Amino acid sequence: MKRLPLGQLFVVGFDGPDVPRSAEELIVDHGVAGVILFKRNIEEGEQVVALNTRLFELGKKAGTPLIVSVDQEGGRVARLRGIATDVPAMRVVGKAAETDPELPYRLGAMMARELVALGFHWDFAPVVDVDTNPLNPVIGERSFSRDAQVTGAVAARFIAGMQGQGIAACAKHFPGHGDTDVDSHLALPRLSHSLQRLREVELVPFVQAALAGVASIMTAHVMFPALDPDEPATLSALILERLLRQDIGYDGVVVSDDLEMNAVAELHPVEQLVKKGLNAGCDLFLICHDNDKAARAVEQAHKLVERGEVPRARVEQALARVQALKHKYVGAPAAPSWTEARALLRSAPHVALIEKLSGVDVDGPVRGASLVDLG
Repeated sequence: MKRLPLGQLFVVGFDGPDVPRSAEELIVDHGVAGVILFKRNIEEGEQVVALNTRLFELGKKAGTPLIVSVDQEGGRVARLRGIATDVPAMRVVGKAAETDPELPYRLGAMMARELVALGFHWDFAPVVDVDTNPLNPVIGERSFSRDAQVTGAVAARFIAGMQGQGIAACAKHFPGHGDTDVDSHLALPRLSHSLQRLREVELVPFVQAALAGVASIMTAHVMFPALDPDEPATLSALILERLLRQDIGYDGVVVSDDLEMNAVAELHPVEQLVKKGLNAGCDLFLICHDNDKAARAVEQAHKLVERGEVPRARVEQALARVQALKHKYVGAPAAPSWTEARALLRSAPHVALIEKLSGVDVDGPVRGASLVDLG
């Protein structure tokens, strides 16, 4: 039986402004689906275009185009600060939408145009967690609102604007990270709400994002005992298959948060995380730092299918979803042009749109920045 291209179940990161040999091997030899860039990879605009051009060339060499992704949320989580038009925290956008409901759509579209010009295809935004806990160390102002209905409505328009201009959006972190008081980069949070409370608050924006056709939903490395007493959301079929797929009816790509975050990395080695995650319903895994670990994960995926520990039909389903996302948002790719990008980035209409947000007042201090802007 033909070996499946299981590298397509992984998106990887690497250190530095150039593609190291270890990442090149993951792309060409292991056939990973894509790459995520962080601040550690980004120096200035022309360098980003050159780096993404190199990734485009490696995708051609591998025989399948790479999807190039980034965390460009706005506010403190802005990997392209000073290159793309600087966008305020999404709390400001949520507040502005009270008087201009179409501003989130225009903002999403503007951000997408700049990302496309730089050679990106996928933005891990927006955060659709509801900011209900003042002690939350990692969400805070990344959230559109403290109100679930407002968060969902604003997120839906932002997603429509972004995806309408050719960038896949990602609603995160399912089924809700907003009311935790632990940062999942550091340890495993636990949220002990009832299913009724989750349906009334945490799940509302995800339902609206799904109805808006969001291309991807990212899992939360969080325990929800009312849904699954044994596994965090990333590893839980009860949460991903029963709740997200069956109850909510979502059929896009489910992508894990980074498997190197302590919340899950301290529970299991990466090989076990891949097994549990695939069987739970994850379609794609982020491994953002360690290229050796990513290579082991790809090889483990092959072994799991060969041994029957993950059904072949499950990975074929995941691969089909990943390929559908790539077909829509990567398509027949072309290398980005710095000349074209430079004419668009921070252009007068884009700056004017941001100026509409400059006088928006939000209640409370800026929070949610413990680790989110590192990397």
